[in-house]
Amino acid sequence: MAPHADLTREIDEGPAGPAVGAFFDVDGTLIAGFSAVAFLRDRLASGRMRARDLADAVLSTARFQLGRLGFSGLIAATAAWLRDVPEQELEELAERIFARALASAIYPESRALVQAHRRRGHTLAVVSSATRYQIEPIARELGIPNVLCTRLEVQNGRLTGRHLWPTVYGGGKAMAARTLARERGIDLAQSYFYTDSHEDLPLLEIVGRPRPTNPNRRLAAIAALRGWPACRFTTRGTPGLTDVVRSSLALASIVPSFVLGAVPGVLNWSRRDWGEVGTALAGVRLQVHGEEHLWSHRPAVFVFNHQSAIDMLLLCKLLRRDFVGVAKQEARRNPLFGPAFALAGTVFIDRSDRQRAIAALRPAIAALRAGTSLVIAPEGTRSSTPRLGPFKKGAFHMAMGAGVPIVPIVFRNALDALPKHGVVIRPATVEVVVHPPVPTEGWRVETLERHVAEVRGLFVETLEG
Repeated sequence: MAPHADLTREIDEGPAGPAVGAFFDVDGTLIAGFSAVAFLRDRLASGRMRARDLADAVLSTARFQLGRLGFSGLIAATAAWLRDVPEQELEELAERIFARALASAIYPESRALVQAHRRRGHTLAVVSSATRYQIEPIARELGIPNVLCTRLEVQNGRLTGRHLWPTVYGGGKAMAARTLARERGIDLAQSYFYTDSHEDLPLLEIVGRPRPTNPNRRLAAIAALRGWPACRFTTRGTPGLTDVVRSSLALASIVPSFVLGAVPGVLNWSRRDWGEVGTALAGVRLQVHGEEHLWSHRPAVFVFNHQSAIDMLLLCKLLRRDFVGVAKQEARRNPLFGPAFALAGTVFIDRSDRQRAIAALRPAIAALRAGTSLVIAPEGTRSSTPRLGPFKKGAFHMAMGAGVPIVPIVFRNALDALPKHGVVIRPATVEVVVHPPVPTEGWRVETLERHVAEVRGLFVETLEG
């Protein structure tokens, strides 16, 4: 069973087609926490926000929460900070904040819900009181084409410090959804709306499938009274004590496992033990398709899509023995897994110096020819999202030179367990697809780019499937 299959079963078995709408709130629903906080934190860190501005922000938010300031007043106060800021500058800032903070805050469960609606051909939309700078990168990452949000006024490429009417808040969300429904032929009676807030009741009440998601106290009470099915996600946000303890134990298991690696002939056992013990302590399970391809032809060059710092732990569990990893030099400095990589015999490559990189690879290539497999991420770096980056050719050159096959290992959702910039491993079931070995006999340098593209195509197809 695929991860989150229970959560998406209703969608998978329900009506299909674009007449069914799937509307999503953002803060607290698609992501843990509030997108505005990431922007506020950036302004504070960069020194662009004065103490007086911070005090005004806190006061405006408090007045809004107490009902003494309407949402339009709150957004007006926020927009005033941005007066005369070039819109392009804000767009570029939004992309940086998304990559640094918001991408890792996306709930895996919400991602699964969005993907399920996409598979059914539903019309997807984000409906949020936030601005497009906060939510468009999130919508684009999730493949949600329609963004209904509060708009800030722009003239001559600069923000004016004013917002446009109407704001997409409360009844404004219902108004925006009705407008999209008229334009796209959406049947609201067949549609879904996911939100965490009672303030979204106007839209919850006009869709046929209201779905409170991580509901606040008032919405939870309303949902119970009206019989609306509610769900809560715990895979993002502040980790619980259990998660912290699990992560600590998983990391601590590195020491006894790899100390044994100092004994000749025992390193294979230490890798296998850390893979087995570490994943068990962290609460991470593997669902592997094509496991037989891990053993059908060795030595080989195993290539994987690098999603998470936990990937090496997963690879130790999958491959168990007779392999060595290849990683960029920066990985050695990772405070969580750098020591484990070093103890595991990982070959670190300094990509800034081509000659040193080639020299560092020689022992790995010799090991490959002697019967030890290599494992390497051809993307070269971790992504903050499941989106696949371009492939470098180093792994393919090594496989071709040694005459061994390439074995593609696709991690579909390793980010569920530990996103980029994360420090606490969350319990998760990671789906892994191992493709059959790809022979390299007959490959030539002149055709290598085509072969790399074909292997990368397997990853893309698997991740989208």
